[in-house]
Amino acid sequence: MASHDTISEKRFSSYNQGSYANMHHNADDFAREEHKGLEGYFPEHSSNSRTSLITSVKMIWLQYRAWTLPVVLSLFLVLWSWPVTSSTVADDATLASPSESFVLAAAEPPRNSTGLTDAVQWDNYTLFINDQRVFIYSGEFHTFRLPVPDLWLDIFQKMVAAGLNAASIYIHWGLTNPAPGVIDFDDWRALQPIFDAAKLAGIFIVLRPGPYINAETTAGGIAHWATSLVASELRTNATDFKEAWTPYVEGIAAAVKPNQVSSGGPIIAVQIDNEYSQTPIQRAEYFAQLERSFLDNGVVVPLTYNDPNEGRNFINGTGAVDIYGLDSYPQGFDCSHPRDWRPVVLNYHQYHEQVNPSQPWYIPEFQGGSFDPWGGPGYDACELLTGPDFQDVFYKQNWASNAKLISYYMLYGGTSWGGIPFPGVYTSYDYGSAIRESRALSPKFDELKRQALFIRSSPEFRKTDWIGDTSTGIPGVTLNGSAAFVTLLKNPDTGSGFFIVRQNNSTSTALTNFSLTVPTSVGTLTIPQTFNSVALNGRQSKVILTDYTFGSKSHVLYSTASVFFAGTIGGRDVLFLFGDSDQSHEFSFTPSGKPTIRPTESNVKLSKDGSSTLVSVLPGSTGLVTVWESDAQLVLFSDPVTAATFWAPVIPSTDNSTPLKNFWQFGSNTTVLVGGPYLVRNATITRSGELALRGDLNDSAILTVIAPPSVKSVSWNGVRVPTDFTGNSGSRAIRTGHLSLSSDIESITPPTLTDWKFADSLPEIKPGFSDADWIVANHTTTNITTKPIFGDGRILYGCDYGFCENIVLWRGHFNATGSETSANLAINGGSAFAASVWINDQFISSTSGGSETNAIYTFPEGSIHEGADNVITVIQDNMGNDEDSNEKSQRGITGFKLNTGNFSVWSVQGKVGGYLEYPDKARGILNEGGLFGEREGWHLPGFDTSTWTSRSLSDGLPSGGAGFDSINQPYRAILFVNGWHFGKRVANMGPQTKFPVPQGILDYNGKNTVAIVLWALENTAVSPSLDLIFDNVLDGGVGSIAVNNPPWKSRLTI
Repeated sequence: MASHDTISEKRFSSYNQGSYANMHHNADDFAREEHKGLEGYFPEHSSNSRTSLITSVKMIWLQYRAWTLPVVLSLFLVLWSWPVTSSTVADDATLASPSESFVLAAAEPPRNSTGLTDAVQWDNYTLFINDQRVFIYSGEFHTFRLPVPDLWLDIFQKMVAAGLNAASIYIHWGLTNPAPGVIDFDDWRALQPIFDAAKLAGIFIVLRPGPYINAETTAGGIAHWATSLVASELRTNATDFKEAWTPYVEGIAAAVKPNQVSSGGPIIAVQIDNEYSQTPIQRAEYFAQLERSFLDNGVVVPLTYNDPNEGRNFINGTGAVDIYGLDSYPQGFDCSHPRDWRPVVLNYHQYHEQVNPSQPWYIPEFQGGSFDPWGGPGYDACELLTGPDFQDVFYKQNWASNAKLISYYMLYGGTSWGGIPFPGVYTSYDYGSAIRESRALSPKFDELKRQALFIRSSPEFRKTDWIGDTSTGIPGVTLNGSAAFVTLLKNPDTGSGFFIVRQNNSTSTALTNFSLTVPTSVGTLTIPQTFNSVALNGRQSKVILTDYTFGSKSHVLYSTASVFFAGTIGGRDVLFLFGDSDQSHEFSFTPSGKPTIRPTESNVKLSKDGSSTLVSVLPGSTGLVTVWESDAQLVLFSDPVTAATFWAPVIPSTDNSTPLKNFWQFGSNTTVLVGGPYLVRNATITRSGELALRGDLNDSAILTVIAPPSVKSVSWNGVRVPTDFTGNSGSRAIRTGHLSLSSDIESITPPTLTDWKFADSLPEIKPGFSDADWIVANHTTTNITTKPIFGDGRILYGCDYGFCENIVLWRGHFNATGSETSANLAINGGSAFAASVWINDQFISSTSGGSETNAIYTFPEGSIHEGADNVITVIQDNMGNDEDSNEKSQRGITGFKLNTGNFSVWSVQGKVGGYLEYPDKARGILNEGGLFGEREGWHLPGFDTSTWTSRSLSDGLPSGGAGFDSINQPYRAILFVNGWHFGKRVANMGPQTKFPVPQGILDYNGKNTVAIVLWALENTAVSPSLDLIFDNVLDGGVGSIAVNNPPWKSRLTI
């Protein structure tokens, strides 16, 4: 167990010759320190299509073309200087970009809407939110995989800090609707805290509530009870399935209604189900039912769909949605060879033009990492497979397809704790994401930020026409360099050009050079002009700009360097470019104002180029370089690493009547640049002129600030930081200071987990144990698709008795005649499952591997009691239900027979209370299984272990000694932290050995309890170990984190 923000105490529990162990430790000494840180087209109308709208200015133009032009031009001239939104932050903390809404009005194609609200509209380019064109740049985050509501703001703040403006969020039906008619939006299942945190952070939400979500989660998110109680095929228009999902969808819609952007909330779209087919008609009608339910219950924002690849589903016809999109995972899900790439997808633009050209091009899921299966290479390999070079090439290829709504799956993966995962994955859902499971920022986060801030800074990039590429030819453009591939996107109103260049062979690691001959506002140019070519160092992509506007009135003729930031800060137009330090770069811009600083670095050259200044940056340039500073402009250049140390936090509007005051472009266009800290979470400018920054440090750092002149002082996390301009060669734009890491943070060390206690957790194999209170497994019919393969007609599927998840126990009774020598059992637990089998009190063997095993279990000599009741006990680890078409998974005993004779009674026990009466409502339906210790609540804080036996965890179980290698041992372990099932270790399969646990599960200011269930699969010694480690300690954090760890209470039903 580990995390960069993890502290744990303990309690240990062990099982199979089965056992529990427990220990308490008080965290008061160190927790008080640790909690400081860490922290022109009409749409094709379908049966449910909504009203197509045309803007009022456009309608006037069409109806009164002869006289309207002077009026429109007048509107244009008057409104050109209006800000996109008003802001009253500080007198000269001015806008980062001019308004473009009326600049584009005469040229824009007609808009569409749902017909229920104009707050969200769209054309063939982009969405419009509150009448502003917007490029949606998003990431996926599942709040149920981080069951600490106070930490959701942490993820949202990091997403906004990276430059994203939206988050895609799945809601899990099975977790929020644990039993028929029971809707549970309490605790970490609550929806309102999601929307509140998003609004506070300034990020829009695309809500994806299913009912089916996939997400590598059990049954793809379908409620477990529905997999057994619904007789009809799931995900169709069947009456009983509709009755099953209706309360859940109505509950979702009720929560969505007041939180839509039309009501000042963050929700801009709701997705219908996920990854499906429009045929047969029953499926299409199921979608139509869902859409009608959302609409009837107050959802007015667009309804969307995520197609698995280029399936052409739900664009037109029954069940069609407002905005169609597809998902794409070009590298697949095998991280074993992370440097072996598949090529980019080449036809996305053409596909979009064929299937839904009147809608913006939407990719609801693009590969942001990969899941890793049991026995896989681990998530560090997945991060490498989809690392910064992958982002650079593949994400920009999406731009080249003219996609303007893109979401990366996952942005933060989190933890598939308890019974959340489907059988194909283990506890960690890290996904190799930009934000790792521990919430640490990875190198992928830096690349994401470099891209996202460019998009945020570039209003002209929101509306582009696809002009052509290397395969089709581009009018007026010549690419010199056969190994390169270029696509041209062009803004039809301003003429800005965006040449997206990569290797022709997108998997190539070779060094490639190219030049471009392109049309510009001053005529045809060959770029670059001062050196021979632009380099692509292997798996690299670049955006070459022409006629690019930055700030309020500044102009770049062209640039081979990349834009990190462009905008206006305090009346000064700011351009921040970057490029690799081992390459040459060139750009030409029109200078403005009297220069106060020019570069002194020998490898940065300025020369006159007509009315422009040509800047050449030679190899070797590192750090931050001021290329040009005047009272009107600031032009900076750095290497990519330095650029990634900068942040551009939104300065919120001080107008509290503005619902979206924290949202870039919609509430504020004011920002500053801050370099140095690990993370800048937010910033405000007070009326007294203090720039108040909040964020995290992982080390002491030089603070670099570019802020409006109205800023007189700077503070960091509430502490004043002295800053001045003296370190910047006379600059009046860049001030510096120093941030020091707290000495308290540096002194934090993790405790050692000692004083373990042990208890046996398998009384079911002891003589005299009574299962009279268990459920008798006597069903003879089942709604589960796959029927038993042999037996006497009884159904032994856990889901049919309310026990779908985690460990389930079965006991089969028979009266022995003396001739019984074996039992044939087929056991199904899903991929990577295991089961152990006893006859009476004697262990026979364990089985594992695959989804189902079929074996003969031979009774040991002397184990049968002739003329008496004998019991076969089976402990089965349910790894979750399958996804897609097999959500009705046959988990349990799929075949049973004695070599002679018959079983009299079968009984089954899973988690206490089944679907309806499970006692731990806070942690929820999927937290516990059916072990005796779980049923008794031994894993919960406050359980009395004073009568337990002292025993070290590394000593293993009492039946055998220790000393085996700690890797690949035949055991399974379940980790409970303060009662939360936060890890499953399968030692003989792997790969997971480290289990991040977040604050909020861990109590940084009190006692913590760790319990371990230890299950030995063989009669051999095992020697597990558990250490508490810190991956990293940060000084800062998101704020106070509430703990919700309900303690033990007596459970009468076991």
